[in-house]
Amino acid sequence: MKKIDDLKEHGGKLAQEVQENDAKLLSRMAASTTPVIKTIGLNLLKMGKQDTKGEIYDPAYYPAKMIVLGKVEPDPVRPDNPTKTITDQFCVLSEDGDFFELMYSFDGFLTDSYLNRIDARRAIDRYGYDIMFMLYQAMHDYLKSEEELIASLNTVIGYIFARKQ
Repeated sequence: MKKIDDLKEHGGKLAQEVQENDAKLLSRMAASTTPVIKTIGLNLLKMGKQDTKGEIYDPAYYPAKMIVLGKVEPDPVRPDNPTKTITDQFCVLSEDGDFFELMYSFDGFLTDSYLNRIDARRAIDRYGYDIMFMLYQAMHDYLKSEEELIASLNTVIGYIFARKQ
């Protein structure tokens, strides 16, 4: 019985340690993934006009490639222009290893966006551990040469999701 209690206590300490360092873990995962983003990432829409069928024309794209990690209910307005309502809001990771909130607005004719840089702590607080899981999935699928790292992350991510749900 003592051994079970010791294991529970040790598991609780490990869980607390992971939670206290989750932003550091996410930052390191992002740094490890950046070489892959240049290959698998997308040049996301910065701005474009929409025709009556909803098709985008005259598009402009962000020059840096990014991967989408999560989506949330949008904030009411954009921080760069409070007159613009946010229609969609995503957490993205750029090829430079930076986290951003990508906020889209639509005024009936023009779709435009605002890219708001955030840190790993804000990303987790706003988008939850799902972004960590999505980043892990990208690492798992595209960083085959880092098998030991992926196996370790698999253990940590599995532990986080088992405890958080």
